[in-house]
Amino acid sequence: MYRGRFAPSPTGPLHFGSLVAAVAGFLEARQQQGEWLLRMEDLDTPRNMPGAADAILHSLEAFGFEWDGPVVYQSERNSLYAEILSKLEQNGLLYPCGCTRKEIADSAIHGIEGVIYPGTCRNGLPPGKSARAWRIRTEDRDIGFDDATQGYIAQNLARDIGDFVLKRADGLYAYQLAVVVDDADQGITHVVRGADLLDSTPRQIYLQQVLGLPAMHYAHIPVVLNAQGEKLSKQTQAQPINPQNATTEIFHALQHLGQNPPAELKMTAPRDLWQWAYMNWSFKQISNQTSLRNQP
Repeated sequence: MYRGRFAPSPTGPLHFGSLVAAVAGFLEARQQQGEWLLRMEDLDTPRNMPGAADAILHSLEAFGFEWDGPVVYQSERNSLYAEILSKLEQNGLLYPCGCTRKEIADSAIHGIEGVIYPGTCRNGLPPGKSARAWRIRTEDRDIGFDDATQGYIAQNLARDIGDFVLKRADGLYAYQLAVVVDDADQGITHVVRGADLLDSTPRQIYLQQVLGLPAMHYAHIPVVLNAQGEKLSKQTQAQPINPQNATTEIFHALQHLGQNPPAELKMTAPRDLWQWAYMNWSFKQISNQTSLRNQP
């Protein structure tokens, strides 16, 4: 059975970019007669905003979203991440790294997502160094997948990314580990999310492979850009979605996703717009661009 999910981070209220991702995942799951789960990715505790998780849930309810099962909180799952990390270490895939960010930046070349780790600690900690983070060994081979929106994507992790961190120097588990463990544990079959996470997907597929976890289907939709061409985010002061304008914001989200709802529905109740969306949703109409400007 199709099982999707929406996984916001409680670093602030939901904005329009988050709404677009939620609408796409929710409607696709419902059209496939599947489930749509909700997971709060609150693992990065220093960035969490007090009250944001509850505010996100209230906003989703006010906009008419309905999810299946209880909400999962990553912050309550550290023991599971530790268990998986131990398994990787036992299999010889994990090693301690004593490098600081400055040391890595001084000795590394740039890849598709920042600096590529040069492998300084791959064969053991240098004298005088102690473990700061824990990295997984990557392989010199292509990791490819067919994205439902972006087409075929391939990446050579050793060349393009390097050995990446699974447990950070501050003791927190890394996103790449947590998302793979959680998706497998929740039985997720399809991931619909923003194209800003496209480059992370090969790392997640690699982890699935070395852990013997099921492969999943991916669709990365265009992220929303503001008038300055920046991705909508908390960092770019994206405005929170407003339940008082739920119909209008859902309408614009459907437009961003290429669905072209009739203009008269902009003046209806949210339930009427949702009803039209259930009946007319077409994933094929979503643009294959990685980003699009917000045009309300």
